[in-house]
Amino acid sequence: MICPICGEEGQKAFRPFCSKRCADIDLGKWMTGGYAVASQREDDQDELITELDRHLSKPTH
Repeated sequence: MICPICGEEGQKAFRPFCSKRCADIDLGKWMTGGYAVASQREDDQDELITELDRHLSKPTH
């Protein structure tokens, strides 16, 4: 199996990755929102825009 991060041969201990480093890179992408599935619903976009507007209009201290 090929490592999805760097393309090297995957190692059994880190499957499907080749190393802990590549596994950690992948985990970091999940945790920071680097991976996302696009929504087909227009409502989701409207909700996101509303939430973003609400967040941006909050006063900062």
